[in-house]
Amino acid sequence: MKTDTIAAIATAVSDSGIGIIRISGDEAIEIANRVYHSKNNRKRLVDVKSHTIHYGYIYDGDVLVDEVMVAVMHAPNTYTKEDTVEIDCHGGILVMNQILEVILKNGCRLAEPGEFTKRAFLNGRIDLSKAEAVMDIIHSKNEFALRSSVEQLKGSVSDKVRSLREDLLYEIAFIESALDDPEHISLDGYFDKLAEKASRIQGELKKLIDSADNGKMLKDGINTVIVGKPNAGKSSLLNLLVGEEKAIVTSVAGTTRDVLEESIKLHGVGLNMIDTAGIRNTEDVVEKIGVEKARKYAGNADLIVYVVDASRPLDENDDEIMELIANKKVIVLLNKTDLEQVVSEDDIVKKMTDMSQMDSIENDKKMTDMSQISSIENDKKMTKVSVIRTSTKENTGMDDFERTIKQLFFGGEIAVNDEIYITNQRHKEALIEAYESMEMVLKSLDDQMPEDFYSIDLMSAYASLGRIIGEEVGEDLVNEIFSKFCMGK
Repeated sequence: MKTDTIAAIATAVSDSGIGIIRISGDEAIEIANRVYHSKNNRKRLVDVKSHTIHYGYIYDGDVLVDEVMVAVMHAPNTYTKEDTVEIDCHGGILVMNQILEVILKNGCRLAEPGEFTKRAFLNGRIDLSKAEAVMDIIHSKNEFALRSSVEQLKGSVSDKVRSLREDLLYEIAFIESALDDPEHISLDGYFDKLAEKASRIQGELKKLIDSADNGKMLKDGINTVIVGKPNAGKSSLLNLLVGEEKAIVTSVAGTTRDVLEESIKLHGVGLNMIDTAGIRNTEDVVEKIGVEKARKYAGNADLIVYVVDASRPLDENDDEIMELIANKKVIVLLNKTDLEQVVSEDDIVKKMTDMSQMDSIENDKKMTDMSQISSIENDKKMTKVSVIRTSTKENTGMDDFERTIKQLFFGGEIAVNDEIYITNQRHKEALIEAYESMEMVLKSLDDQMPEDFYSIDLMSAYASLGRIIGEEVGEDLVNEIFSKFCMGK
């Protein structure tokens, strides 16, 4: 760890009301003192109490740079656990850079990206999962992502990981002690207790792993692809959700030739909406490219929104679309219900059921419950496909659409305070490794292997969980993580 004193602009480098320059390190207060002049020129920052704010000016030699407020904080009660000074100045780009240059000339080094938070981690104020939560807070795209990141900063993930590691460490220590001193520590009846405890730990790990997919979608947004035949109302749906005319809407079939992407928020849930070309058989070269793109995006989507024109009969193009999206998470919007309907919910349910069955047979999969394929609007038990009556022209059905998304992905309401969501891919991979190690423990118990085998796999799980909070990581990984932070954080 570099221990020299660092400085950086901590606010966005843009014209604003206030700008902050942050200094951290053993010489932070002394360096700030060299460039600070109080109003009457009698106050010295090196003499003031910790966690106090002082009015004055920043000078470059004899040249006045700006009028400022300076916060002085002594270690260890600071963000980095080092002496820290924060200079609040006017928020102009030029003036912030000039103050930073003056500070650098007087003995500071320019901080690397994320170096303040990295020092907080290396000095033991926060663990690695909390440090990553800091960056997640900065980059939060929706209400859930922000709330989840704040909970992780408070310790929701690290507390759970530490609890699991304590359980593992107890068992490791007990086995090692029994092997070292078999005369005084007996293993009689212990292995049944270990099997029970290992199963419980594995179950808790699985619950965390299972939360990762939903956690990632809630953090980054649900990748949602709108598909349907030309003129079904796909672009009208996108415009309605975005709240402005983003997509061209005409009565001419095939208007949309390429994909159009927009991010929206529905009461805390982020949707990365992708409007695609209408899927149909066409000889138009440009439209054909758009149709192929639609198929490709649909294959990688978290959610398919299939828009059906209820005023037009289903045809071979609908069959192709249903085959494409069979056994995926799908919401069917039966659109244009303000017109005379020729397609009903039952028609959609039957078609989607047939397509799902065919897809399952082709993949040698057996359907477990037909209710997992489709549900009608009034069925409160959400399943794999839902049919909702909508009219983008009259703006109806959107509340049902929002409720269906929450039910389909999160079982209803999203309760961040009651659930731990894993939103970091690195954490998920470490949890999977720990889960597999516990699987080996249980297998060794079933096979009645020697005690050393249990201890090795328990220690492997312990180490995997340690990587989440930074207790089992190397310098290269730490540097990689903090290199993704913004300057001044």
